[in-house]
Amino acid sequence: MENSVYINGVKTFAFESRENLLDFIEEKKTILIAINTEKILKEDPILKQIINKNIGYSDGVGSVMALKQKGFYAVKIPGAELWLDIIKKFHNEKTFYLLGSSQDIIDKTVMKLEKEYPNINILGYRNGFLEEGDKENLIKELKNKKPDVVFVAQGSPRQEKFMNELIKEYPALYMGLGGSFDVYTGLKKRAPKLFLNLNLEWMYRLLKEPTRFGRQLVIIKFLYLFTSKKL
Repeated sequence: MENSVYINGVKTFAFESRENLLDFIEEKKTILIAINTEKILKEDPILKQIINKNIGYSDGVGSVMALKQKGFYAVKIPGAELWLDIIKKFHNEKTFYLLGSSQDIIDKTVMKLEKEYPNINILGYRNGFLEEGDKENLIKELKNKKPDVVFVAQGSPRQEKFMNELIKEYPALYMGLGGSFDVYTGLKKRAPKLFLNLNLEWMYRLLKEPTRFGRQLVIIKFLYLFTSKKL
């Protein structure tokens, strides 16, 4: 039985552990989408439609809180870690395709993955800057090489909308990664463990990037809706 519920109209799955999620998606051809406070409150009907017909997992503490309020136990599963969990569990049996970030970063990502997982089968990869005709060529490449898992790191909601186009042409397991390649290669750093353990990664990001302040105001709205049980 699926453990999922709608939070402000956004279908979110309640996974009790990472292993629970990994087992659930093993044979799935769908899009994995990180659900956080921003996505729950985002007024984007197209994005919401994409999330609701795929698998949204609790990437942020806000979605975990909302799930628990609705009677579902769930753990926070950071997307920046989940994609590597997928590789660790399935690298001997599934094939992969990577798309996103700059050419230098994607090159370093593939090099590091092949060093850490000698048996990994990466069928192809490319940067995330697509020009005219690149999407059509990418679809042809996916159909030709037939990867089991496609990672797309372009930032949200761009990556979700792009993966929605791709999965219609070539069904596979897709996952949006945002800036995960940058973190994996060391270009950017995640929050220190203290912030992570206290579920304050959003605060660390705000301190490092003050321009995110406008985006973080959504937290205030979320807390109001949460405390008044209007989600």
